[in-house]
Amino acid sequence: MIESNYPHLLAPLDLGFTTLKNRVLMGSMHTGLEDGNQHDRLIAYFVERARGDVGLIITGGYAPNRAGWVKPFAGKLTTRSEAAKHRRITNAVHAEDGKIAMQILHAGRYAYHPLPVAPSRIRSPITPFTPRELSSAGVENQIEAFVRCAKLAREAGYDGVEIMGSEGYFINEFLVTHTNQRTDEWGGDFSQRMRLPVEIVARTREAVGDDFIIIYRLSMIDLIPDGNSWNETVMLAKAIEGAGATIINTGIGWHEARVPTIATSVPRGAFTWVTKKMKREVTIPLVTSNRINLPATAEQILSDGCADMVSLARPMLADAEFVKKAREGRADEINVCIACNQACLDHTFSNKMSSCLVNPRACHETELNYVATKTRKTFAVVGSGPAGLSAALVLAERGHEVDLYEGAAEIGGQLNMAKVIPGKEEFHEMLRYFKRQLELKQVRVHLSTRIVADDLIAKAHDGVIVATGVVPRDPEIDGQDHPKVLSYIDVLRGRAAVGKRVAIIGAGGIGFDVAEFLVHDGHSPTMDLDEWLAEWGVVDPAEARGGIARERSRPEASAREVTLLQRKAGKHGANLGKTTGWIHRATLKMNNVQMIGNVRYERISDEGLLISYGKNHEQPTWLDVDNVVLCAGQLPQRELQAPLESAGMPTHVIGGADVATELDAKRAIDQGSRLAARL
Repeated sequence: MIESNYPHLLAPLDLGFTTLKNRVLMGSMHTGLEDGNQHDRLIAYFVERARGDVGLIITGGYAPNRAGWVKPFAGKLTTRSEAAKHRRITNAVHAEDGKIAMQILHAGRYAYHPLPVAPSRIRSPITPFTPRELSSAGVENQIEAFVRCAKLAREAGYDGVEIMGSEGYFINEFLVTHTNQRTDEWGGDFSQRMRLPVEIVARTREAVGDDFIIIYRLSMIDLIPDGNSWNETVMLAKAIEGAGATIINTGIGWHEARVPTIATSVPRGAFTWVTKKMKREVTIPLVTSNRINLPATAEQILSDGCADMVSLARPMLADAEFVKKAREGRADEINVCIACNQACLDHTFSNKMSSCLVNPRACHETELNYVATKTRKTFAVVGSGPAGLSAALVLAERGHEVDLYEGAAEIGGQLNMAKVIPGKEEFHEMLRYFKRQLELKQVRVHLSTRIVADDLIAKAHDGVIVATGVVPRDPEIDGQDHPKVLSYIDVLRGRAAVGKRVAIIGAGGIGFDVAEFLVHDGHSPTMDLDEWLAEWGVVDPAEARGGIARERSRPEASAREVTLLQRKAGKHGANLGKTTGWIHRATLKMNNVQMIGNVRYERISDEGLLISYGKNHEQPTWLDVDNVVLCAGQLPQRELQAPLESAGMPTHVIGGADVATELDAKRAIDQGSRLAARL
């Protein structure tokens, strides 16, 4: 019997030769575990997701040959000895009643190594290497590599393969004239440009037989100029179905596209309408994707007829038991993916092991575990920001008694400021999860309580964790006590009225957040899909190739004139997230925020803010502003540490109280969790 809360999501899917237990596909993510010999870690990672009841797992991408490597020594499957090692992974997943398919990913011109190949000799804007143009025989060799890889995947025990045909990788590059300028049988008319994926699917089906899942990841909307037209995309989808694919999965946008697709500022399910269009054109199961992070959202998408399955990738990093909790009526216990990209994609594109901001155990299942304590102790945690909350919850999960002290009337610390930034509404989910976990794990929460060291010492705790966060750094500007000067806390907490003309001092993450808060004045395009699509120039691909409007509509002019200032001479927001910084810069640019660097702050007065430029304080200029907002960094707030240590109390300092560089929730949660795991 299907549970009434999510009847579509939890319904089995009959593929003829096999049945998936539900409609949740764990989308492919390249975590770094695929590279090298890390099979034990991969097994632990996949087993937890299989145990969590996901319908079908897709691995990170494995190259079918060295030319297809994403980077040197990335994961590949080219030999029977490699396939034998994969057997341990598939056996472990099957032992948990799970199903798993391997993604075959050929990087094409996106390869980050000096030997890439592509349909034409055209360098990608996101890699430094110019690819070698394949000969006609070379194309045939690549097809054979895909087929051989699929056969080896079957030999390795996988239930199927996903052929990666989207996101601007090798197969995708053959489909558009933007990257395919060939004149032979693999170029020219679209019927010839699409030969490559059709041949790969058809020959793969012939090689692996009828009882093996073949998923084709189709670029449903390219989001690049001169991308595929809708008619071409439909033509390809039908040909892929005819060639023997079992399922068509949805890919959204090329990696080089200048439209955000999976960041937190993207509305939930923002591209499901594209898959819904395709559902009228094909008869095999269709998977929709991107920014689906709650079972209720997934259920609505399926019930609306947008697809037959939903792909959840990063939500499976955030909570391996996503499906199980939904099935058991515990959706309020799901640790929700906030689409921050900070520990997953930012790590991947920085050549680091992926994890998850809200769940630091992701991809670290073999070394970060919350083992029940043999000796129950009492701990005080002071401060309920992300560091304090994570420490308190892990301690309680392990069986310790925990008192959590918070000076404010609500938990969350500076997360309560993050949640009001337009495009960061997912932080509400993060706080909701923390509140529910505090209840379930019976942490004693003391709100509006500014506890002092003497009280902590008197209570004779076995240890104290100081997670008291940060205080704003004093920028020491002449006149900074002027009434028109506000701190970022004043602004984001709603404690002060802000005028029409504003100068923001400091262009780090907080400065950018304050700028977005002020130009949108409480309104968030993330909460209105049509407005968001218009702002980023996304249209129906039936109207314009690639789904990109020829002319982007400008957002309605902000009521405020905002200037974002920094002392450094370089690019504003240089230290923002590797995969999201460009989005923040583009958003501010669209809203006419002026960005000025290499600035010296001379004086604040009734006239406004006096600035100059460079080390020699040249070109003194008055900015006529109503308010100056200080976002000039933070300092650790840890006055409890010294008296506690002097009294012999075991004391641990974490989060911003330890290191106050920006508001780094990723580091704070990881640090709090790891400390609590070993205490």
